[in-house]
Amino acid sequence: MTTPSHPAGAPTDLDAVIAEAPAGATGALWRLTDAGRVLDANLIRLPPGGVIAEHREPALDVLLVVVEGSGRLDTDAGAHHLRPHTAALLTKNTPRSLSAGPDGIAYLTVHPRRPGLGIGAPPAPAEGGETACLLHRVCADCGRLASERDARHCSRCGAALPD
Repeated sequence: MTTPSHPAGAPTDLDAVIAEAPAGATGALWRLTDAGRVLDANLIRLPPGGVIAEHREPALDVLLVVVEGSGRLDTDAGAHHLRPHTAALLTKNTPRSLSAGPDGIAYLTVHPRRPGLGIGAPPAPAEGGETACLLHRVCADCGRLASERDARHCSRCGAALPD
């Protein structure tokens, strides 16, 4: 799905982004795209009962802010009910999973920007063989590489990963 964005400094009405998205659209509905930014932000929508399986973000703290709907966030500190205007700081390496409630959930994630994936030949391995192809672990919606070998959904935007 194409995710609209707006120039830096221009306000974005997230309620309007949600309202204008197709009814069944899930994953990233909006994201920051300015090249010089130091933050990434994504507006994610999960369908009713949708789940982002337990995972860890090894490098970044992530701020999650619920915009619409409800759900449950499970961390090592326990289960937390989510509703609009609830914010949660998820520090790096904190195990977390997210389950959407009966009406689904839309939430904003904000974190420091990480460098994009480069195209080109990887450095030669120190010994033996070629590097493994990880394309099946790259999210088609936001480009994030899943760190878990058996990941089925993107931990950033919730989109299904390729089979």
